[in-house]
Amino acid sequence: MAHGRRMKTVLPATVLALAAGPAAAAELRCWYEQGVLVAPAAVGPVAGDFIIDTGAARTELHETRAMGEGYSGEAVTLEVRVGGISFPEREVAIVDQDARTWAFPTPIAGVIGADVLRHLVLEAQFEPCRLRVGPPSRPPAGAPPAAVLPLTWIEGRPTVRAAVADDRSALAGPMTPATGLDAAVRLSPSAAEVSGAAEPGKLGPYGPARAELRALSFAGVLFESLPSGLLYEDDTARLGAIGPAVLARWRLRFDFPAGRLELYPPDAP
Repeated sequence: MAHGRRMKTVLPATVLALAAGPAAAAELRCWYEQGVLVAPAAVGPVAGDFIIDTGAARTELHETRAMGEGYSGEAVTLEVRVGGISFPEREVAIVDQDARTWAFPTPIAGVIGADVLRHLVLEAQFEPCRLRVGPPSRPPAGAPPAAVLPLTWIEGRPTVRAAVADDRSALAGPMTPATGLDAAVRLSPSAAEVSGAAEPGKLGPYGPARAELRALSFAGVLFESLPSGLLYEDDTARLGAIGPAVLARWRLRFDFPAGRLELYPPDAP
């Protein structure tokens, strides 16, 4: 992929207060499956396995599950529950997710997005899968993180600084660390020029094709020859998104209220 334009000025960071009442941090059962993070949660009367996606701007309910509970339309206002923390009166999108979830061996009820997660501290490790969520808290005692990256919010998604390059050019800008992304990297169509035999339409989310990205520089680490694709939307404010195939190098601590992403070695205490 070649990259052809620089990013526009990003929006200022936004830190929101916890919308739920006092609660202790909780460790959830989780799965690293089909390249994404999955854990139990509930949206209204629908309890089940949800994709935990820090890269999704909104929480979503699978249309099939919504219809089974008598909900219709594009959105519904329901309580969202994650790890014992309740978020009442949340607007949840109703979305057909068959294209995203057909390959999972068990049904996926929806997506828990950044609109809910941004009120929490989320700690995630992919292999073996561990997930912990809770209200604002201090960093854990012990070894310091390998890197601390400031988070900036752009159109409801957290972003960090990163850079991509091919053999002809390089481009730096805000990218979303997305625990529910189905590729190592996805770039905004406005920031990528697709060459070779791959059709741009097939490089979109859940499409069958991947292009090779020559290099990604993230948190001081260079990743090379990454399978990558395009975002659905032509997002001129973000360079793209970084998925679990890259993020799994670390144990992640998204301290959303403090506006920072802490990266720990997987074996750190």
